[in-house]
Amino acid sequence: MLTHLTISHYTIVEHLELDLRSGMSVITGETGAGKSIMLDALGLVLGGRAHSHAVKPEREKAEIQALFDLTQLPAAQQWLQERDLADDQQCILRRVITQEGRSRAYINGIACPLADLKTLGEMLVHIHGQHAQQALLKLDQHRLLLDDYAQADALAAQVKQAALSYRQLSQAKHNAEQAAAQHEAQLQLLRYQLEELDQLNLGETELAELEQEQRLLDNAIQLLGSSQTVLDICSDNPENSLLSSLNYCLQQLSNSQAAKQLNQFESARHLLSSAHIQIDEAMGELRRFSDSFDADPIRQEQIEQRLDSIYSLARKHKIQPEHLLNLQQELRAELNTLDQQAANLEQLEQQIEQAQSNYQVAAEALSQARHRAAPRFAQAVSKQLKQLGLVSIQFEIGLFPRAANEELSSHGLEQVSFLVSTNPGQPLQEMAKVVSGGELSRISLAIQVVSAASSETPTLVFDEVDVGIGGPTAEVVGRLLHQLGQRGQVIAVTHLPQVAAHGDQHLYVHKKHSKHSTDTSVKVLSTHERTEEVARMLGGIQITNESLAHAKQLLRLPISASV
Repeated sequence: MLTHLTISHYTIVEHLELDLRSGMSVITGETGAGKSIMLDALGLVLGGRAHSHAVKPEREKAEIQALFDLTQLPAAQQWLQERDLADDQQCILRRVITQEGRSRAYINGIACPLADLKTLGEMLVHIHGQHAQQALLKLDQHRLLLDDYAQADALAAQVKQAALSYRQLSQAKHNAEQAAAQHEAQLQLLRYQLEELDQLNLGETELAELEQEQRLLDNAIQLLGSSQTVLDICSDNPENSLLSSLNYCLQQLSNSQAAKQLNQFESARHLLSSAHIQIDEAMGELRRFSDSFDADPIRQEQIEQRLDSIYSLARKHKIQPEHLLNLQQELRAELNTLDQQAANLEQLEQQIEQAQSNYQVAAEALSQARHRAAPRFAQAVSKQLKQLGLVSIQFEIGLFPRAANEELSSHGLEQVSFLVSTNPGQPLQEMAKVVSGGELSRISLAIQVVSAASSETPTLVFDEVDVGIGGPTAEVVGRLLHQLGQRGQVIAVTHLPQVAAHGDQHLYVHKKHSKHSTDTSVKVLSTHERTEEVARMLGGIQITNESLAHAKQLLRLPISASV
């Protein structure tokens, strides 16, 4: 229940604080005094859309704060506890709006997303606005009202989410099918190119090894000739060879006794001896090369053919031969990606089937709830219509199945429509086609009263829902709203004295003018002040004894002889 409302620097309100209590509170005042300002401010603190013009001129920001007693609202208490926002059994909602249009929201002093403020606000207050009559002409509103009466809002949300999931998956499947069709030619090319590379079966080091071996084979004769020439020069041929010459030199240096005594000769002899050993080892290497080297022309042809295959495929792909292995890996990865898309398509089909099943389960449960609630809702509205003087009007709720071939609807398996017959013997038709303005206002009020009576929201706000109603019907409206107030809290903005007279608390809205500004204030009326306000509403600006007497009669107050 809303217990306190504070509004600062909002539109034409400088500052006001208002204590509210249970039962029915009525808000009255002259036209243009700002009766709906409090409700607009309340809508903002409950998560409504903010505008920069909400801030009073020459002020930096507007601030609205609402205090709620959650003693009888365990669902809201649990919601707060789950988010670590609980503060005993009270809750303070706060909204700050700047001149630039920016806003901040707080729950129990903690900054929060606006969506959280709106979610909690829907648990605390239900506002029945001035535009409910026109909204009632829309079929979407019929569905929302029935689902709310059936307490099937959660089921309706499940159906909406299931339909959304189905559409998203269907779109994803469509996109995947289009992509698959576009990629089919690419798939065939990839498979062909990869098959060529797989058939080539190029090893990691094979190219370098083949090219080296080819170079050896191409120079085979020259290499063998050079090797043999060196061997001939260095061989042990006693007539003319490098080794025989070295042997002769060594003998010359070794045979002379004088040479042995000179260090320079001994050093030269050692160097020549070392040269002899190194030449001998070099000759051994060359002999082993000559003995092992196989200048096989068949092998050479095989190498050339293999290299030609490698080079040809590289030219085909316009890359260097050493990049063929990388290309093979890239093509395989791309092919795997496209193949995965095909697998994803199969998975999407399974997910679509599951989404369809989920939708059907939720939609059938919602449909059953609607079919159970529709007759009760129609009967309750019909009862209220009779109280409001529309005795001859027949009111029913039509549930029309959607076509079997129609795409899964976010709104369930049927279309909801309020049907009305305004005269006996006339067929039921859509309400928008047959009701007059006066009838519409009463039907709207009847529906709102029934909806409010079934609502679990503790605070119900009615913003001039009695527009277009007068006479004895206004008295009925007052009684109905007062009855609703007995189960919680009703706040009603009204221009009808018959409605205002049923309030447990009377709030009077008026403007205060100064030289440079206008300010709206709200006052809780005493019994005497309330009598005068009801009299004003009955008789206009000039209050007479007759209007005062009538006001006391409405308020069930004793009428003194002087009146």
